Amino acid sequence: MSVSRLLLFCFAGVITAHALRAESKTATQEARTNNENAAAESSITFNSVHVDGPYIAMTFDDGPSATLTPKLLDILAAHHIKATFFVIGENVAEHPEIVARAAREGHEIGNHSWSHPNFAKMSDAGVRSQLQRTDDAIKNATGSHPIFLRPPYGSITEREKRWIHDEFGYRIILWDVDPYDWKRPGPAIVRNRILKETRPGSIVLSHDIHPGTIEAMPSTFDELQAKGFKFVTVSELIRMAVPRQPKPSPQPTESIPAALAPSVSPTATTPSASPAVTPSPAPSPSG
Repeated sequence: MSVSRLLLFCFAGVITAHALRAESKTATQEARTNNENAAAESSITFNSVHVDGPYIAMTFDDGPSATLTPKLLDILAAHHIKATFFVIGENVAEHPEIVARAAREGHEIGNHSWSHPNFAKMSDAGVRSQLQRTDDAIKNATGSHPIFLRPPYGSITEREKRWIHDEFGYRIILWDVDPYDWKRPGPAIVRNRILKETRPGSIVLSHDIHPGTIEAMPSTFDELQAKGFKFVTVSELIRMAVPRQPKPSPQPTESIPAALAPSVSPTATTPSASPAVTPSPAPSPSG
């Protein structure tokens, strides 16, 4: 082989090596971007919280009810439990004194829209109106703006989460325990479902507008306490968060052109792997 042909062959090998390194770097950067986006999403949206201890958050949606919410507040006070209420704006406007009482007694108040529509099927302007009117009603009743949103039915797009967080500062609170009390299965079933599904860090969904739910709560609280669970508000639960142990993510392997690589057995290969992002679990159609 002539010297010129040998030099040309080596030059082509070097160019190929640089191209492969660039592709590998791009893949690594894309994986890192995907992981960063997933981390940002996880800091905005919560189904549950990874905590070091038996802490859980009880949450109640769709109130205030003129008769049932005060009963629930009495039960919570008797058990020395602080909860988080995701309220409907038009109900707040009708019964601001109940929301004021809840806040005064140490419970947390979150935004659950003005009239319980499906945000994922609405325009930005419609969603914004629902949130702002409810935010104003909560501020008028309690003196403070809410910091959390629970979208009705848990239905919200990723894009809506981002702009709502940017405009209102809300974190999106979903749930990991759903007793389906809105189907009114009876107090015993509501209680048993909550007891079966609750884990440390759980965010428990219920509704303070159904008589059976209110009836289920005293024994539910008693049995959860007997299991060792401790009750906190959603904001307290989030502040208790501890990082999960990360799993080592494999790095893409650079390939070396055959012309530059040392001679190996034909059966020897170097596998490559790509990092993956695990999607968030979808919420159930309650809330």
